[in-house]
Amino acid sequence: MNRRSSSITTRRPLNRAASQHSVSGRLSIAEQGRDAAETRANQEINEEIDEIKRYEDFTTIDWVQDAASEQLRRKNRRLKRARSYDSPWGLRRKFEEAYDAGQGWIVFTVVGAVIGLIAAGLNIITEWLSDIKLGYCTTAFYLNENFCCWGAESGCPEWRRWSSWGLVNYILYILFSILFAFTSAFLVKSYAPYAAGSGISEIKCIIGGFVMKGFLSGRTLLLKAIGLPLAIASGLSVGKEGPSVHYAVCAGNIISRFWDKYRTSACKRREIYSACAGAGVAVAFGAPIGGVLFSLEEMSNHFPLKTMWRSYFCALVATAILSAMNPFRTGQLVMFTVRYDRDWHAFEVPFYIFIGIFGGLYGAFVTKWNLQAQAFRKKYLKDYAILEATLLAAFTAIICYPNLFLRIDMTESMEILFQECEGGHDYDMICERKNRWAMVTSLAIATIIRIFLVIITYGCKVPAGIFVPSMAIGASFGRMVGILVQALHEAAPNSNFFAGCEPDVPCITPGTYAFLGAAASLSGIMHITVSVVVIMFELTGALTYILPTMIVVGITKAVSERFGKGGIADRTIWFNGFPFLDTKEEHTFGVPVSQVMESHVTVLPASGLELKEVEKLMTDNKYQGYPIVEDRTSKTLIGYIGRTELRYAVDRAKREQHVSPSAKCFFTPSTIRPAVTPSTNAPAITFDTIAATSGQATVDFSRFIDPTPLAVHPRLPLETVMELFKKMGPRVILIEYRGRLTGLVTVKDCLKYQFTVEAHENPREEDYHEQQEKLWRAFSRVGSWISQRVMGASRGKLRIGDGRTGDLSLGPSEGSNSRERSSADDDALELEDRFTVGENNR
Repeated sequence: MNRRSSSITTRRPLNRAASQHSVSGRLSIAEQGRDAAETRANQEINEEIDEIKRYEDFTTIDWVQDAASEQLRRKNRRLKRARSYDSPWGLRRKFEEAYDAGQGWIVFTVVGAVIGLIAAGLNIITEWLSDIKLGYCTTAFYLNENFCCWGAESGCPEWRRWSSWGLVNYILYILFSILFAFTSAFLVKSYAPYAAGSGISEIKCIIGGFVMKGFLSGRTLLLKAIGLPLAIASGLSVGKEGPSVHYAVCAGNIISRFWDKYRTSACKRREIYSACAGAGVAVAFGAPIGGVLFSLEEMSNHFPLKTMWRSYFCALVATAILSAMNPFRTGQLVMFTVRYDRDWHAFEVPFYIFIGIFGGLYGAFVTKWNLQAQAFRKKYLKDYAILEATLLAAFTAIICYPNLFLRIDMTESMEILFQECEGGHDYDMICERKNRWAMVTSLAIATIIRIFLVIITYGCKVPAGIFVPSMAIGASFGRMVGILVQALHEAAPNSNFFAGCEPDVPCITPGTYAFLGAAASLSGIMHITVSVVVIMFELTGALTYILPTMIVVGITKAVSERFGKGGIADRTIWFNGFPFLDTKEEHTFGVPVSQVMESHVTVLPASGLELKEVEKLMTDNKYQGYPIVEDRTSKTLIGYIGRTELRYAVDRAKREQHVSPSAKCFFTPSTIRPAVTPSTNAPAITFDTIAATSGQATVDFSRFIDPTPLAVHPRLPLETVMELFKKMGPRVILIEYRGRLTGLVTVKDCLKYQFTVEAHENPREEDYHEQQEKLWRAFSRVGSWISQRVMGASRGKLRIGDGRTGDLSLGPSEGSNSRERSSADDDALELEDRFTVGENNR
């Protein structure tokens, strides 16, 4: 690293005013006045530029520049306080300071309360919609089965099935599933495409600095809250725990913007997003500590101690509100809270290891094939999102209804599978010895079918999470293993293997195996460890099962790492091509940054360019910034200017100074400006002397450039450059050799090289394109046959999935938000062009 990069943290101001020292008490009043005026002027400019950046889409935040802007805002606040101490309003100013210091706690309190209220409401609605498919309450139609039969162990006369005919109930179950899935997909596709899916992958990128306009908007929050209960009640193999992170961050983004401190500072918003992500998991599982650890382990790439404490406070408020709402009327925060009071035995450890191996294999298998399903969906089913979700719901309802563990809601299923057999808990005689092998068969079928459904369902255009489906799969598999171990013990109770069992006391608890299986599957699909252990502990309160849970999760993590790094959220980021560097990954490339950098860089000379040439340059490309050089021949690096800053400066000069298109532009201060032509002897235009310089032939852009951009030597290892991107978060790093600009590198350059190396080291064993094409042709033939047979009576006037005039289209709907839909549908790109909508810094 050369001289320019040797002082990275101290020589990176946004402009000259930001690099000045704080006002000292020994300065004269005149000097203080000049410094305060210049600070206020620069802050106003920064706020205007920040307001423009709020509306930029698919760009990245320069965290170093944002930190410099935040320092300038703090300096301006200190100057205001210094002036107010001697005024009669000093006491009022002190109250304002106290309010400013406590703003953060106010924001986190309000955000946590709103998240708790949303979670409670969604829990109540989801339960009612899930039960309405099976029957209704005669005393009050709005009550679900639990509330209708409050206090009854196994049903009550007030809760009735829709019909006494089993076939009628089966048909109504399917029709309700279709209706709920169609409504959810239609609302999401038509009005808020960003509400589809889990949202965890995108929020990880947003917390990392990637701007996705509309992803955290109020419309997305509203449609996510409406579509999520419908999608879960439809029976699709999706959960609400993943989307709870999305709606929680949406709520935090909307509420925090009422305070200027959070509206204008990206680093403050990042703190809010991290806290809200933890609160979303906290209300989903009733685990505030686990939620904070999940945000730390999975979501955030920057998590200082202050953020951890405020995240915990936000999660605490959210869970407290959820507990006060008591949506299940049981005093529990989630439906499947259980308590285990038995100890485990050493001979059970091999079975725990077996469950851990299953969790790792499950995560690797589902991640691989789900990405293949998403690739097929992106290529062939993009225009049939509503039809796809509807058919998936119908297919799921048809094959799930006969199985007693697939028919009910997944959280209710886990509640049953987690329970001990003693204590009156016996759903469909699951604990009866005579039904043991029938239960094993049913659980095995449920595990296999649910895995298949998760693979083909996760990623469809409805609000969908993968936490609970994975936990349900692990719970069914674990309960099956527990029943088999229990049968083995009863077959040979006097074996030395079971010598640790006490006489006349139940030795094997199958419910604990279901609990451990759920932990293994969740860890396997997300590649998280500590947060899973804490979440499962908070769910059960079983202190004695911390060690078995750690063993299972540790084995799962070891097996998962053998099949590739990163869970399904990280692989989805890779699949969608978002510019995100995972701080948990370590790279060893052994190449200098010169092999990755872009050598052909569009630069701006420090002087000589006309205003019309600058405008033409910005029109001809979409680069997010331009290096400033002394001239195009020597390429001596002087600074860097962002596209937003340059666009703002040009527009302001044309609007307020009325400069001509042929005006000369200068990007260096007048004290170091090189002599060029005689016309530059005229005083340069600045925005502080508009009246005196209107109509002049020069304009000074020097206050908008960064005179000390982050620059490194061409021979610096690529791994070090990637660490700079991870730890400091610049938008671009310039490559400089002996003062001469040789290139630049961005996050997308590093990722492209990383993808190239990974593809070379791990070549694909088979090509799936041909199989996908055959599958699509088979779907097309089936669709054509159905269209000809079922819809022949309409003589071709009514065709599903065709967007032509006169047809009934379940494809993309026309509306006022077509731009938002197109950007959301096209956000998944191939590796070769995955960054075309991302940041372009050259």
